[in-house]
Amino acid sequence: MATRLPESAFDDRLAAVRDRLADTDADAATWVGATAIEYLTGFHHIQTERPVVLAVTDDRVEVTVPRLEVERVEPNPRIDAVHHYFDYPGGEPVSVAVEMLDGLGVDAIAADVDGPPGVMGYEGPAFSESLDVETQSWVDRMRWAKSDAEVDLIRESAKWANLGHRYLADFSEPGAHPATVSQRASTEASRAMLDALGDAYSVRVRGDGPVHAGYISGEETALPHGHTPNERLSEGDVLVTGATANVDGYRSELERTMFVGDYSDEQEHYFELMLEAQTLAIDALGPGVRVAEVDEVVWEYFEEQGVTDLAQHHVGHNIGLGAHEPPYIDRGWGERYDGDDAVMAPGHVYTIEPGLYTDEYGYRHSDTVAITESGTERLTNFPRDIDSNVV
Repeated sequence: MATRLPESAFDDRLAAVRDRLADTDADAATWVGATAIEYLTGFHHIQTERPVVLAVTDDRVEVTVPRLEVERVEPNPRIDAVHHYFDYPGGEPVSVAVEMLDGLGVDAIAADVDGPPGVMGYEGPAFSESLDVETQSWVDRMRWAKSDAEVDLIRESAKWANLGHRYLADFSEPGAHPATVSQRASTEASRAMLDALGDAYSVRVRGDGPVHAGYISGEETALPHGHTPNERLSEGDVLVTGATANVDGYRSELERTMFVGDYSDEQEHYFELMLEAQTLAIDALGPGVRVAEVDEVVWEYFEEQGVTDLAQHHVGHNIGLGAHEPPYIDRGWGERYDGDDAVMAPGHVYTIEPGLYTDEYGYRHSDTVAITESGTERLTNFPRDIDSNVV
């Protein structure tokens, strides 16, 4: 049972970016992206109009934060010094960050971006107004392949997502409202998870539980990103579900197409086409396989079946600290990347979710699959066949 990353993971990550820094002319590397900062230090925050700036030199890690984050970040053993401004717009985040860098003897930085982005109304100067800046995307690339410890966390997430999805199926019936079914399933699964893990659970949520399970229903399923309708379930409804769990910031993804009561011949037809496409995609995965090839396999099948007009998105994406991460299982991936960047590797963890969308309903399963040294491991295990997905 894995519930949090070992401390050594952060030491390894900082060592890796320091190796990259040594190959540049920069004196420090900086990040303002919240996920990158969390990845390198374990300090997680919500990115708002109050920028956070992390600086890494060959022997120091320092951070600039808004005043309200000081007590949260000071205990972090990987951060040597904390600098702060009171708030934005009264405070000047970039000025304080530049002062931090000046104190470190830094004239040139390798930055994830040239200054904090305009999030929630923030406006501020670029770093390049005060420093020499070159850009880098080291952490983004490092996150493609997960360590064994990271895969363990995603595996744990999948276990609780499976439970949340089971509650979702059990609580769904004609007359039930999708919103309240979701709340009930998420609450029951979160209660079970927190009771089982106890103090081992690493707090990563605010105001809700670690498991979320829900669905869209009826005509909303015809939209890949439809909304939960204000409409109670009826016999014959199609559901497209989703379940996940937050385990030390890492997530899995489990989705199923389900039916309320009996399904029609037409619904069975499209379900089986979708299921075969997902099976073909899962079977095509593996170390050394071109990322684009998996999407090509599904597209060729859809062409054979004459349903390409019903497909609206690619087969899947990497997942981890972010719900969507590259590489993307897309036919165009090989046009943008080559060499090792164009193929799947051990540690990649993909959602596999080809979908078909008619004028009436949508049909999509999603499973989380890890690429291993010898093949693959499907982490989500809720049944995929049609009769197991009738409520």
